[in-house]
Amino acid sequence: MRRIFFIQPVLIVSILLAACLPAFSGSLDSFQGEKGELKISGGTAHIPVMKEAARQIMMANPEIQISIAGGGSGVGIKQVGEGLVDIGNSGRKATDEEIGRYQLKLFQWAIDGVGPVVNPENPVKALTKDQMKDIFAGKVSNWKTLGGEDREINIYTRDEASGTRAVFWKKGLDKGPITPSAHVVVSNGAMKSAIAQDPYGIGYVSVGHIDASVAPVALDGVVPTIETVQDGAYKIARGLYSNTRGEPVGLTKKFIDFLYSPDGKKIIESKGFIPVR
Repeated sequence: MRRIFFIQPVLIVSILLAACLPAFSGSLDSFQGEKGELKISGGTAHIPVMKEAARQIMMANPEIQISIAGGGSGVGIKQVGEGLVDIGNSGRKATDEEIGRYQLKLFQWAIDGVGPVVNPENPVKALTKDQMKDIFAGKVSNWKTLGGEDREINIYTRDEASGTRAVFWKKGLDKGPITPSAHVVVSNGAMKSAIAQDPYGIGYVSVGHIDASVAPVALDGVVPTIETVQDGAYKIARGLYSNTRGEPVGLTKKFIDFLYSPDGKKIIESKGFIPVR
């Protein structure tokens, strides 16, 4: 005898609702039930991490909207201080004056190196620190002097609001001069594009951004990599910070907490940085 089974309509509705609900798991649990908009700006080195964190959060909860803009460390600090964004990212520690003026709270979630890079076709892939300082000062202006082709060196740098520039100038150039003839680019991505298209260019980028489009330059025998930054052999390194005006609350606090969570640390590592805490 054939048996006929009936599924209660309530059960069908429950199954459909469960299939449609966002999936919350692990570090994303805290975003359940949240809604609203989060605005982030500042350091361009941070952007890959910010985008992936935002993607995971918004996929888990479509009621949350997160917008991310660059502009450099100085812009991030100024905009969060003036209340234009919720989080202002910086690749340098905010100054005491900035902290006091804007009542900033600083959250360092990663360590990053900043390394000199050249076009992959350039045979010069090792320099001493003194040679690099002379290049950026304009004292050495031809690659032939360094064992390369008889061509003028094209220097690329970042604007003065950049945290990447700040650490490279302080720790790589010992606060020495950068020639006024240097080409100024606006982000790590723009720097990579410029060097990738210029066989005679030299610039610097966050180690986390180095890929096959550019070639890292060894300094005093040490190649800038995640491993050499992590073990301390490569010295041109800095913290990556997310800054808030006053103690973070609500969605802002949950986003920053996510960066320190196991899932957040996986994102940070996947983008080429060293998570802290």
